[in-house]
Amino acid sequence: MAETDQVDRGDLAHELPSAHVEPARYADLPEPVPLKKILGPSVLLLAGAIGSGEFVLWPYITSQVGLTLVWLTLLGVTTQYFLNMEIERYTLATGETAVTGFTRLWRPWGLLFIVMTVVPWAWPGWATGGTTTLSFVFGFSADVIPYLTIGVLVLIGAVLTASPVVYRTVEKIQFFMVALIVLFVLYAMLFLIGGEGYAGLATGFVSVAEIPDGIGTIGTATLLGAIAFAGAGGAMNLAQSNWMRDKGLGMGARLPKVVSPFTGEEIAAPTTGYFFKRDPENMRRWNAWWKLAHREQFTTFFVIGAVTLFVFMALTFVTVDQGLSEESFDFIRVQGDALGDLQGAWLSTAFWLIGTVVLFSTNLAVLDMVGRITADILKTGPLRNSTRWSESKLYFAVVWLEIAFGSVILLSGITQPVLLLVIASSLNGIVMFVYSALLIQLNRFTLPREIGLKGGRLVVLGWAVLFYGGFSVVLVIDQAKTLTGG
Repeated sequence: MAETDQVDRGDLAHELPSAHVEPARYADLPEPVPLKKILGPSVLLLAGAIGSGEFVLWPYITSQVGLTLVWLTLLGVTTQYFLNMEIERYTLATGETAVTGFTRLWRPWGLLFIVMTVVPWAWPGWATGGTTTLSFVFGFSADVIPYLTIGVLVLIGAVLTASPVVYRTVEKIQFFMVALIVLFVLYAMLFLIGGEGYAGLATGFVSVAEIPDGIGTIGTATLLGAIAFAGAGGAMNLAQSNWMRDKGLGMGARLPKVVSPFTGEEIAAPTTGYFFKRDPENMRRWNAWWKLAHREQFTTFFVIGAVTLFVFMALTFVTVDQGLSEESFDFIRVQGDALGDLQGAWLSTAFWLIGTVVLFSTNLAVLDMVGRITADILKTGPLRNSTRWSESKLYFAVVWLEIAFGSVILLSGITQPVLLLVIASSLNGIVMFVYSALLIQLNRFTLPREIGLKGGRLVVLGWAVLFYGGFSVVLVIDQAKTLTGG
């Protein structure tokens, strides 16, 4: 890479703490590139978001309480948009992931974030949901679903393993899947929702008096999970750092990429980054990168994500009777049947197949995300000096361990998609509380003021701490009462 000529290998960047992670060195920021060349990381995040909150949890809540809580979805997506930009801020400036930044503040954060990534996302609810919607199309029995789901997980693992540069393969797949989803969403907006659906959405934003009853009906864990998944949620937001690095955004262009141990050229170096001196040229580049990152995140994650969320909720509202299902995929089947009654059996099939695409694309994002975050933490920390374990080898080891664990869960008999997703999402709400506070410490008090967190964004991050923290406390109290019989 030509930019490496501007790396000063003898000049340490003392702005970044180095007691727990190797010191960063000064380097010039690479020159910004056109917007079309940086599109990708937010699309991957969107693919993960659509399959959790957008297609499943918020439509499920709508099937229980109508559109009473629709205002929370906009609040959740908006909060996540600002969180994502703070995750991107650190990676644009250093090339490191946000979790590496947290580890610079306190060594145990690395291993803690492995736990906070693996445990909430290990439940194979997305792949299970995808094969369940596929069963609505082809009519195979529920007994077959666990085995088909395991087959899907193995297929995803094989595709990732065979990819010379993993990010490029994941990006191509997710671009195609998101394009199919967006086409269906546009069709639904024009021909399926109708006046009833749009009126229901408008009413939902002002139905304040019905909020307590709605919350009481769906339960604390489901609500916290849905709020966390109003967007991507949990550690998946943190994976923005990893995807940005492999896409080559900002200082991420200087760091090694995750490649196949069989078909790619590995680099066993630790993934610690660089930092730039705030001279006029670097500040010009920084301001340009920051504007580009905003445009990519706002257009894909915020606008498309919010619209998709509202459309799937409204579609549930006009097709499913309130209170129909009890933590099952019944509402998805009923939706498909209702759509078939409106415009023919082809629409039922199309809706269920889109559901399969949505959920499989999310599971692809989940496997990739957990593998990336875990491998990055291990290579930056305990295995940084290992010449045997590159980040790529660690990535694939984690991916296949995830697949094995998910298969064990399915074979144990826990196969209900909504239950699996509620477990995953409620745990992720707690994780978001933790890293919201850490992002303030990292971007406000570690990064220099010229490029750090300040002003209105600092207020929003403070709100995120209160928002996710308050719901997390309520969840812990609620679960404690359940365990004690209180």
